[in-house]
Amino acid sequence: MSQVDLVVRSRRAVLPEGVRAAAVHVAGGRIAAVAGYDDVPEEARVLEAGDFALLPGLVDTHVHVNEPGRTEWEGFRTATRAAAAGGITTLVDMPLNSVPATTTAAALAAKRAAAAGQCRVDVRFWGGVVPGNEGELSALREAGALGFKAFLVPSGVDEFPAVGEAELARALPILAELGAPLLVHAELPGPIAAAAARLAGADPRAYSTWLLSRPPVAEVEAVELLVLLARATGARIHVVHVAAAEVLPLLAAARAEGLAVSGETCPHYLTFCAEEVPDGATEYKCAPPVRDASDREALWAALADGILALVASDHSPSPPLMKRRSDGDFMAAWGGIASLQVSLPAVWTEARRRGHGIAELAEWMSRAPAALAGLDAHKGAIRAGLDADLVVFDPEAELTVDGARLEHRHPLTPYHGRRLAGVVRQTLLRGELVYDGGRFAQLPTGELLRP
Repeated sequence: MSQVDLVVRSRRAVLPEGVRAAAVHVAGGRIAAVAGYDDVPEEARVLEAGDFALLPGLVDTHVHVNEPGRTEWEGFRTATRAAAAGGITTLVDMPLNSVPATTTAAALAAKRAAAAGQCRVDVRFWGGVVPGNEGELSALREAGALGFKAFLVPSGVDEFPAVGEAELARALPILAELGAPLLVHAELPGPIAAAAARLAGADPRAYSTWLLSRPPVAEVEAVELLVLLARATGARIHVVHVAAAEVLPLLAAARAEGLAVSGETCPHYLTFCAEEVPDGATEYKCAPPVRDASDREALWAALADGILALVASDHSPSPPLMKRRSDGDFMAAWGGIASLQVSLPAVWTEARRRGHGIAELAEWMSRAPAALAGLDAHKGAIRAGLDADLVVFDPEAELTVDGARLEHRHPLTPYHGRRLAGVVRQTLLRGELVYDGGRFAQLPTGELLRP
């Protein structure tokens, strides 16, 4: 490794073995060593973090960028600015919402071309599993897809149709052979259709209508199916955005059995609860829905117990008109929450209320997502040999979210006006400052793919 050119020092460096004072030596964009706080080579530049926490760069494995084709919803330029400002140094883009959807190697090439030269942080890509594309999966993996995403219910866009048990039974043995995880939107359509029949004529502005339209049993039955398929195929299956407490015993049992089944939740499920969502406030609409306070507390307990592996944003903005804020129609509004830039303070705010520390943030939002995506040889921890992706984070400071000042494309977010704890002061990507107190590096330097 080349000569040390930068040292980042903090009295609260969040390392794999714990939180301590340390000097992180950087050479050629990688961490050369993690040394004692006073170990600073004479020739090195020094970035003093002082008493601020030094976190590994966050890895967000659930981001809907939507470019090309729906860049007016969100694009690589705006999404990666928001990521850098939020301490996220690597994001993994979901395969739907862009046109074409990332279900072929050619579509992945188109997405890479669209992203080129725009990215403030490193970007990687999931491929998609849709009906009839099992013949494309190997080529997608070879082209750089880290794994694959599937929906068990309609995704909301025609380009990315849902799959059922038969399609999964064909795809999963291929993914198992490729060593690629399958990420699944786990709700089954049957319980949702039954709920819709019961809710005919209900007030579409009432949040309770939306909540009842996506019952927990839809999540439960989906996860039951996925556990059966994991047992039969040996494939690695990851359940995205778990919202219902009833799912957690299923994930715990699968884990105890030794199945390669894991789950995540999102900042909005850890922050909000159904009892507090105002009628007509469609900025809160997502699927599965934000559920009751008891579900929220169960999700926190599952994170603490390791039943849920990680937290990812599921950042999914859309043009304001699609959110139907003017008429507050939950049933017609687009479902998706804009949160990329505020994910870290949102999770920290709620975590510290429950007695969790900054080391747990690094586990849930850096190490575990890097491992899910197969990026842990380069990302996710402050350790010698890894990329020097670092975040200077002030856990004691507070901010009031102003949607209009966030960097993602559209300002509508349920976090607007919310007081959050924790402020990202600086973000370094491979040892270079990409965000510094509200200012961005002159040029985007994010990479798209690397073996």
